[in-house]
Amino acid sequence: MNKKWQIYETDETKIQELQDKYKINKLLATILSNRNITEQEKIELFLKPTRNDFHDPFQITDMEIAVKRIIEAIEKKENITIYGDYDVDGITSITVLKSFLKDIGLEADTYIPDRLNEGYGLNKTAIDSISQKGCNLMITVDCGISGIEEIEYANTLGIETIITDHHEPGNEIPNALAVIDNKRKDSKYPFRELAGVGVVFKLIQALGIKLGLKEETYLKYLDIVCIGTISDIVPLIDENRVIAKLGLMLVKQTQNIGLRAIMNSAGSTKVNSGTISFEVAPRINACGRMGKAEDALKLFLSKNIYEVNELARKLNEYNRLRQDIEKGIFNEVIQKIETNNLNDKKAIILGGKGWHHGVIGIVSSKITDMYFKPSILLSIEEDGIGKGSGRSIPGFDLHDALMKCSNNIEKFGGHSMAVGITVKEEKINEFIEQFERIATEAHIDEIIPIINIDAKIDLNDINKEMVESLKQLEPFGEGNKMPIFVFKNLKIDSIRALSEGKHLKLTLKDSNNMINGIGFNIGHLAEEYRIGDKIDVAGVLEINSFNGVETMQINIKDIMRSI
Repeated sequence: MNKKWQIYETDETKIQELQDKYKINKLLATILSNRNITEQEKIELFLKPTRNDFHDPFQITDMEIAVKRIIEAIEKKENITIYGDYDVDGITSITVLKSFLKDIGLEADTYIPDRLNEGYGLNKTAIDSISQKGCNLMITVDCGISGIEEIEYANTLGIETIITDHHEPGNEIPNALAVIDNKRKDSKYPFRELAGVGVVFKLIQALGIKLGLKEETYLKYLDIVCIGTISDIVPLIDENRVIAKLGLMLVKQTQNIGLRAIMNSAGSTKVNSGTISFEVAPRINACGRMGKAEDALKLFLSKNIYEVNELARKLNEYNRLRQDIEKGIFNEVIQKIETNNLNDKKAIILGGKGWHHGVIGIVSSKITDMYFKPSILLSIEEDGIGKGSGRSIPGFDLHDALMKCSNNIEKFGGHSMAVGITVKEEKINEFIEQFERIATEAHIDEIIPIINIDAKIDLNDINKEMVESLKQLEPFGEGNKMPIFVFKNLKIDSIRALSEGKHLKLTLKDSNNMINGIGFNIGHLAEEYRIGDKIDVAGVLEINSFNGVETMQINIKDIMRSI
């Protein structure tokens, strides 16, 4: 698939000014300039955030009300239940709030809905169960903003509710005692992109301030807050960057034996945003996907090393099982796409009997990445209901498109890039035709994937120290992508596919230098290029460590023939 390489226009005067003022190399100054991080306050916050860079939590709407009510519950030793989600953001949110409340003298119950049987968010059956345990106050984390009916039901049972959430509210706010969500239309808080666990952190920060506690009583949880924040793919800017940067420092020396056990069982040798995204998060998420979210929560809360090691082993097993199920569904989906020529469609929508609810979202994401088309996968149940997940591409609002298909959909939710959806089996074909028309009218085939490139550099210009300096830009993630560079007119010295054709391995050279290149999931290009071909390469510069030997390499994102 053709991709557009878009190189930033550089301001050489500004770059030189940044180099001189902050004593950084040209490449680092170029990237900061490209990302419009040029003012002193922004640069200091970006490169060296401190605990003083957190915003005042009492600027958040309803925070005063929530803090006052929780303190009252603490004083009266009331029965509190924390109601959370089953993903990493939800699990870490429950962990942080429950642990903090315990520290200040209140033991709270927890409730996590079963993903496979209950689905996301509040439900009345769960609220009945919570009520029967004598709950006076329910605090939602990473959910609740859409629970209009459920909150009213809780009110009728005498349960007061404090909602903490970070999802977009609808036209109506639930009738809860307090609704803490920075995406509220009346929010005056200076940052709206906190993860659910970030909102919980602001709550315990506010409680700590109101109770006159030392900062350490809430700052010590930044390792867990950081895990949820990075895993939830929120923009790592502003307050999220403070959380992630300071949190990763704590992760390296974490006192949470569960977190340490996950990293050990994953074989993690480095601690950075990649470790969290690709090693820690999948293991925690696998619990929720397999209907075992309680095991992940127990892992974070347990103080028993033997229990923790057993739970870490279970998480590895859930993750392995999830990978096997995912692979099976993925192969079935690819076969259906090829058999029915669905690649010719503007969007890929497929249903399958018994596809695992907790896994099809990952497969949908892979299909969208592979074909650069919106995709929706539905698991058809025995009762004739299709439940599934969808993913989109930049430039096409999936949530908006489904709004136009509401006559053929039972229910759906999500945002522009990812949705959950329920469709009756007899309506699926009609829904597919309707969605295809909408995608066609949106000229979806004219959307070209863009690779944003920070700079063109020569092999002569790079060295280990320069590549190491890029670590100052970490943590990388949404809103702060790893910098991509273009290298022009390199000659292929060797080329081969790895892992049964999945990945690409190259050796590249110019007149004086040679460098290795690795391209994940682009192994098919080994058939398109030959030794001696001149190519331009877009990729990430990194240091590869193998058998104790460190070498520089390009993590290749795209290739094109040199002109």
